[in-house]
Amino acid sequence: MTPEILVITGPTASGKTELGVSLAERLGGEVVSADSMQIYKYMDIGTAKPTIEEMRGIPHHMLSVVSPFESYSVSRYVTEAGASVDGILSRGKTPILVGGTGLYIESLVLGRTFAAGGAELGVRAELERQYDEEGGERMLDLLRELDPERADKLHPNDKKRIVRALELAQSGNTISEHDRLSKETPPRYRAKYIVLGFEDRDDLYRRIDRRVDKMLEAGLLDEVRALLNMGLTPEATAMQAIGYKESARYLRGEEGLDEAVENIKRGSRRYAKRQISWCSRYEGALRINWKKIPDFAGALQASTEFFAER
Repeated sequence: MTPEILVITGPTASGKTELGVSLAERLGGEVVSADSMQIYKYMDIGTAKPTIEEMRGIPHHMLSVVSPFESYSVSRYVTEAGASVDGILSRGKTPILVGGTGLYIESLVLGRTFAAGGAELGVRAELERQYDEEGGERMLDLLRELDPERADKLHPNDKKRIVRALELAQSGNTISEHDRLSKETPPRYRAKYIVLGFEDRDDLYRRIDRRVDKMLEAGLLDEVRALLNMGLTPEATAMQAIGYKESARYLRGEEGLDEAVENIKRGSRRYAKRQISWCSRYEGALRINWKKIPDFAGALQASTEFFAER
């Protein structure tokens, strides 16, 4: 029988961490983070990583597992988070996946495998160089000869996806075939989704703005300064996180503090909007939309009853 897990997701600042811990206490569970930036070490404040106090003794997995100098992938997350989930199940506990990175959640639940390309042979670097020299239209023409189905879905400016598709196609695989096989494979887990949000989106946006202010008060700029002093460059994947790239620009003297703070808030609100859109795809989910103030006691009861349904 396919193992069952609980997923708590929703936009940033919607209360996922608090509800996840409370449900873990109620159900005898452990939390697995599904946040693409909380995986990095030394990045606690700007990623809203739960503190020891907020964890309340509940085991948490997939937090601070890699160096910020590393470029982390979805495929690696599926492998490592999957091992955490399976370990929790083997202990007779309930895995509770908590986070707002939709691609991580979907890939783990479905058990997607990712075909190996030729990056280790320098193929990707060569394809990127070729793209820069010859342009997207030419590269799409090359892809069309190998994987016409995928080529028809891509725009010439989408360098990353074009290069990845060519990389796979030249290694004897195609993304189109890989996607077909993935869809035919049964899901790795049976997931019950709880999606958090707010009845009035402006209430969420105000909550996001307050969170940014609190991050700054807690030392976000010092955290980013320490990363830069470690030698982390603006091109590093970890430094693309909202809050970090803007703070880094301020610390390098490229923009003023007020501008940086407003850019963090604006970027966070836009990200929340994309997360809300992604979460709309979860059919049969329990959707909890807060009023002005989250009612965690009510949400805990509703979530417990929802998970008990069979």
